[in-house]
Amino acid sequence: MSRPRPFRPAFAALLAAALLAPALPVAARAEDGVKQADKQAGPAITVTTVKRDEIVQSVVVAGTMVARDEVLVTPEVDGLVITELLAEEGDRVAAGQVLARLSRTTLEVQRAQNEAQSRKAQAGIDQARAQIVEAQANREQADNAFERTKALRGSGNASQEMFDQRSAASRSAQARLNAANQALAMAEADLALSQAQGRDIEVRLGRTQIKAPRAGIVSRRTARQGAIAGMAAEPLFRIIADGAIELEAEIAEVELPRLRTGQAVAVTPAGSDTALAGEVRLIAPEVDRASRLGKLRVALAGNPPVALGSFARGVVETGRRNGLVLPLSAITYTRAGPTVQAVAGGKIATRKVALGLIGRGHVEIVSGVAEGDTVVARAGTFVRDGDVITPVASN
Repeated sequence: MSRPRPFRPAFAALLAAALLAPALPVAARAEDGVKQADKQAGPAITVTTVKRDEIVQSVVVAGTMVARDEVLVTPEVDGLVITELLAEEGDRVAAGQVLARLSRTTLEVQRAQNEAQSRKAQAGIDQARAQIVEAQANREQADNAFERTKALRGSGNASQEMFDQRSAASRSAQARLNAANQALAMAEADLALSQAQGRDIEVRLGRTQIKAPRAGIVSRRTARQGAIAGMAAEPLFRIIADGAIELEAEIAEVELPRLRTGQAVAVTPAGSDTALAGEVRLIAPEVDRASRLGKLRVALAGNPPVALGSFARGVVETGRRNGLVLPLSAITYTRAGPTVQAVAGGKIATRKVALGLIGRGHVEIVSGVAEGDTVVARAGTFVRDGDVITPVASN
């Protein structure tokens, strides 16, 4: 009986090769088919759809919080000591409210002296009037005597000497009457001067009370008790008129034509997460020649409590519309103008578009595409007009 031959590895390898040989061309052909299909489908490109939505165009500005109107409170009398302070920084004050008081001692002494001078001037007037009455009586008596002497001289019963004496007495009485009238005028002038000085003293006494010219908030107080007040010195108080604080911001000159007074502004002070409502109140007519920046003032609604001098950022709304919207990344800018890469039937078709408002990373499409059209989300040099792509919708 013969034994079976042992299994040899070489023979097994040859058998496997023979069995697999017909399958290799089939696998290669399948792989080539997949590559050909991928080549015909084109690269995967992210696309987006033209939608109708509201777009808000805005300009960002930055600046400092300032008082709309700052009232400087200075003393109107010099050389008087501050004796009392009645207002502190941050206090809200009314118009006419007393903020501080100055020493009245010197002015009260002057008022007492003036009152004495006025009484003296009045006494001088009374005396001058009495002298006038006496002078008038003497003049009448002298005139009567002179008239009688003239009559007697005409009849030869009065001497020339008596005539001359009576004539001189008449003229002397008239001169004394004139002098009395002049004394009265001088006394009345002295009284008028004294009264004017008295009114000036009363005004200065009233000014020893430092009052708020307008209602508002005290932003700074430099007055110190015991200090000597002076009109040429630094103001004793600074008041934010009516408590109105606004943003003084700077903006590039190229943005100025887009701004108008009354436009809404969202103002966010430094350190705050809440935006304050405001509007453009004033646009400066001049641009700084060095920085090429213009200035504008933004009034805050409701006069919110904001620290003067603090930094703030504002967003000025320059336009708001409801229209066709695309991301800014979908726009390509060429020499011929802005374009988009529309996708129709898996192929790229470049279209020229007209743009409108731009804001928050999106742009309004005025013409060139319709609502629902598909365009490349990130336009650029990845694909060209007529290329075949596989659209992938953006999230």
